[in-house]
Amino acid sequence: MQMTDQAQAARAQADAFRTTFRRIRDQVRRMMVGQEDVIDGVLTALMAGGHVLLEGVPGLGKTMLISSISRAVDLPFSRIQFTPDMMPADIIGTTMLTEAAGGGHELTFQQGPIVANLVLADEINRATPKTQSALLEVMQERQVTVGRRTIRMPEPFCVMATQNPVDQEGTYPLPEAQLDRFLFKLIVGYPSEADYHAIIDRTTSGVDVAIDAVTNAEDLRALRDIVRQVPVPEVAKSYAIRLVMATQPGSAYAPEAVNRSVALGASPRGVQSLILAAKVQALLDDRFSVACDDIARIARPVLRHRVIVNYQAQARGEGIEQLLDLILDRVDLQDSRAA
Repeated sequence: MQMTDQAQAARAQADAFRTTFRRIRDQVRRMMVGQEDVIDGVLTALMAGGHVLLEGVPGLGKTMLISSISRAVDLPFSRIQFTPDMMPADIIGTTMLTEAAGGGHELTFQQGPIVANLVLADEINRATPKTQSALLEVMQERQVTVGRRTIRMPEPFCVMATQNPVDQEGTYPLPEAQLDRFLFKLIVGYPSEADYHAIIDRTTSGVDVAIDAVTNAEDLRALRDIVRQVPVPEVAKSYAIRLVMATQPGSAYAPEAVNRSVALGASPRGVQSLILAAKVQALLDDRFSVACDDIARIARPVLRHRVIVNYQAQARGEGIEQLLDLILDRVDLQDSRAA
């Protein structure tokens, strides 16, 4: 009887999660045209408690997507436009001399735009490394430290960053430590021909598209708790571990192409990200347990920014996506199930 009650509770939690996820997605689709995988990826990162990096040329709706999500989930939204002359204080805040109510002056802290539930870091690679480093603590620890002051971020907290892969003048590539803090790296591609027709109809007709708030911060915190409760069988853990080890040159599971072409493989954060994102996939598939297929489905957006190829591979024109395809082919699901 107890197991039956637990199963029923798990079923109810999965149903609630899936219903809310779909309601948010439906609201975002009112504004966004196409880009189904990108929408699902951003929402998966939000539900898993991770951050997401969106890469694509200008004009594909990356900023619109994030602002649409903020309205659908009814969370405070902050947009930071990164530029080369931006300083860390422009992001995290600074102490300023202000006029006191009774006369005189006093030092007060003015918090920066990073203190919000959803933060859009637009064109993050245009900021200098010094400014980019201001995000390292807040993305990992959910807090910022200014002098002796520590400010905790509101929960849920999520950084959604964008970057342009084409324009390299005046940009600064994100360091490995920064990239590793993103749960996903999603590639935003061009719309299809049919999507262009829908974009024209929605954006040039003079009709405002309304997005309704279908959830709130409290509900999102509860949904994140549900994600954490999804069990992970040993076979799924083994598969995730072997995928990550296969990206590391010299490991027992690394193909020869990885040993030859990869300078830096995925870190333990890669395993954590695989498991968390797979838990969301399991819930969306009406299951309360992670399967190896869930991990394989989200492996590319989790690993593509965590694997750094060496200069020789770049000269040969070898890309990350081809290496990930090879790794997913070599790390067999059947081997993990037999382990």
